[in-house]
This record gives sequence, C-alpha cells and structure tokens, in this order.
Amino acid sequence: MELDVAKKLIKKYSPGHVKFIQKASVAERYYKKQNDILFKEKQSDDVENPLRNSDNRIPSNFYKLQVNQKAAYAFTAPPQFDVGNDELNVLIKMTLGDAFTKKCKSLCVQAANSTVGWLHYWRGVDNKFHYAVVDSREVIPIWTKTLEKELMAVLRQYLVINENDGYEYMIYEFWTDRECQAFQRRIDMDIDEGLISYQQYSVLDVDTGIAEVTDTYVHGFKEVPFIFFNNNDEMVNDLTDIKELIDAYDKVFSGFLNDLEDIQELIFILTNYGGEANSALGVLQEMKHTKIIQVDSDGPDDRSGVSTLAIEIPVEARKEMLAITRKAIFEQGMAIDPDPQNFGNSSGVALKYLYSLLELKTGMMETEFRLSFNHLIRAILEFYKRSAADITQTWTRTAVNNDSELAEIAQKSKGIISDETIIRNHPWVENPEDEIIRMQEQRKQLEPDWDTVPVVKGVGDGKEE
Repeated sequence: MELDVAKKLIKKYSPGHVKFIQKASVAERYYKKQNDILFKEKQSDDVENPLRNSDNRIPSNFYKLQVNQKAAYAFTAPPQFDVGNDELNVLIKMTLGDAFTKKCKSLCVQAANSTVGWLHYWRGVDNKFHYAVVDSREVIPIWTKTLEKELMAVLRQYLVINENDGYEYMIYEFWTDRECQAFQRRIDMDIDEGLISYQQYSVLDVDTGIAEVTDTYVHGFKEVPFIFFNNNDEMVNDLTDIKELIDAYDKVFSGFLNDLEDIQELIFILTNYGGEANSALGVLQEMKHTKIIQVDSDGPDDRSGVSTLAIEIPVEARKEMLAITRKAIFEQGMAIDPDPQNFGNSSGVALKYLYSLLELKTGMMETEFRLSFNHLIRAILEFYKRSAADITQTWTRTAVNNDSELAEIAQKSKGIISDETIIRNHPWVENPEDEIIRMQEQRKQLEPDWDTVPVVKGVGDGKEE
C-alpha cells in the first residue's frame, strides 16, 4: 500500500470512529464505578449558601453488577463445541486452551461496553494457532457494500511509547485477507506530516536465511484474521437503557447524604442579642461557658428572646424515590436485583421467572456470539488443514437453582426418559460424560456376571420337562 493511499484511508475512517470511542469510554468508565456524578461541578449557589458545605459524590455500581451478571450467567461454564469427530474435538479444545473461559468473559464485557467485541488470531512463533481479545476501541472495521455486510478489512490503531526517543506514537495496522501493513505517526504531528512506514515485522528470507525487518506481514489466512462478537442485533451497549436512571439514583443518594451532614443541628434564632460578642462564634462561646444568652428588651411588647429552627428532611419521599429508581434500573437493564427479599425459599418456577429478563438479554447476545464462535472454530480447523460439516454448540447457564426440586424431578423421571438425559440435567453433575462412565462401572460391579450362572435344565433353554 502506498503512503498516500494509507493517508487517505486514515482520514476517511478515523474521524468517524471518534464517536464510537467516546461512547465506549463512557460505558467503561461506569463499569469502573467512575460515574458522571464524580465529575459534576459544584453549583455556584451552593458555594454562596453557608448551609450547603457538604459535597458528597457517591457513585453506584449498578452497571458493573449487571454486566458481570450477564458474563457470569453465560460464560462461567464456557460453550462446548462438537464437530462430530472425537479427534477434532480434542484438537479444538487444546487450541482454545485453559484461558478460553476468561477470554469469553472478556469478550462479553467488551461487547457490553462497546456494542462489539473483537477477537484477533494469528500464527505464533511455535507455528500454532493463537488468539486474543482486542480492545474494541482500537478496531475500525471496513465492511463490504453487500447486504450480508462482510468484513473486507480492518484498520487497527493504538498508542505506543518509543523507548528510544520517549515520544508517543500512534500505530496504524491495515489488515486485509492477505497481509498486514503497518504505519506510525508521532502523536504531536498530523497525518500528512508525520505518517511513515512502521518496521515491526521480522520476515525470514528462505534463500539467504537472513531475517529482514519490514512493514508488511503476510499472515497466510484466506480472510481478515479478526472476528466480531456483537452485543445484540441493535448494536447498542448495555449502558444505553439505564444511564439516566443511574445518574438520577446517584444524585438523590448523594444529595440525601449532603442534607444529613449539613442540616444535623438546631439553628438558633436570637432577637435583640445583648452579649458582648458580635459574632456567631461569640454566641456559641458564651453559651458553652455561662450557659446563658443575654437579650435586650425594649418593653412589655418586645419579642426579644431565643428560639430554634429545625429543618425537616423529606426522608420518606427520598426513600421512595431511591426504591423506585433502583427497581427501574434492574428492569430496564434486564438484570436481577440481588436484594435477598427477592429470593427466599423460592421454587424452581419462581427462580426461572426471576431470571427471565436476564435470560432474554443473554439469549440475544448468544444468538450473535454463536455465529462468531462458529467462525472461530472453522478458522482453527482451516489453520490445521481440517474441516467439519456441522458444528454443535452447547451453552450452559450458571444460575441459582432449587437443587432439591430438580433432584426430585430427576428421580421421578426414572423410566420415563433415558438415564443419560437424567444425568445431564441432574444438579449435582458437572461433567455428564465422566458421570456416565462412572455409572457404567458401578453397574458392572453391582450386577451379577450372568455368564457364570449355570443353566437350569428346562428353564430358558426352550426345553421344559
């Protein structure tokens, strides 16, 4: 790719990506409990009002709770893949590795915050398939104009610090279905002035045996080695529906605490104060030492004296407002309120109803993730020159269950459905395949060896005497 072409592409796609980065950064900020209330400027009226000195800013963590609920609900037990071949299943499992569960959760969090998660795969120095989750804010997808909207190329941009000169550089990587070409720009320079090629790839010359550093890397895949994982079909993040509610909750809660701190003592009203001290501090000192407040009287009709003023805080109204807002946050966010009174000794039907909104939200994400996981499995098989006709995915939800009720159902199902189905749905079974093997071994030990039982003449041999 020519340098001028790279400049044009960066100018075309980078500006439109700024808005995406802003929205994703706001969601990530709320995920880290850095809500807007922490950055709100104090009102000028509050500065001038001596009764308003407190400035508590208490952010809530409702958003992080809801995102983690969805990630744990869907991926505590990661999806299982079956391509109809035991050898290939083992290959896929070994390639995904021990970190697959963690990467699934990272994809879920990225998609929840940024509307989409990105997975990048490559050939490692060990000549094996490697993959990793990429920050969604670094990836700018370039789609085809067809109705199916296929990924044509990816522009990845990220910041690095050059250890030689100490400057910060923006790195641009252009990924196509054939190669990747890298460019760099010092952050304090514009595109036209500062964009140059970035020599970061080491390529071995087969003829000479010498490794050369170049700006182009031929990855050997027949497609762009990036896989997108959409959060939902609407392409919105999980913060969109609840941000205003969270801000309202933070505002009411923090304001309530400020009122409790600012208005916690009686206000003394002095009429015709006759003491020597001319300040509020002097009044308080006189009260402390003498327990007396002197006031002047001008006659029998004079109303001189001391009275108190207590400001009432609308506690019930604020409690009701906080309760209503909290309920709306979990309803609009399609999550489960962890308030203990929502659980109790709930039956299986009640628990399923409690998880209904979370199941809907997770199910919409699962629909999108299934397509992307199929893409990942096919990329692994293609890398190792293998193929599979069908890919079966098995997803397991992690939820609170009434184990005694499920065990009772399993017991009553004996003889109605197969033992394997009962085992796979029993609440105590974590690995159905291992449990089936143990059941078979147990039956062999408990059942008699019928081959050694002597045949009684006339019984079972078709000849009765």
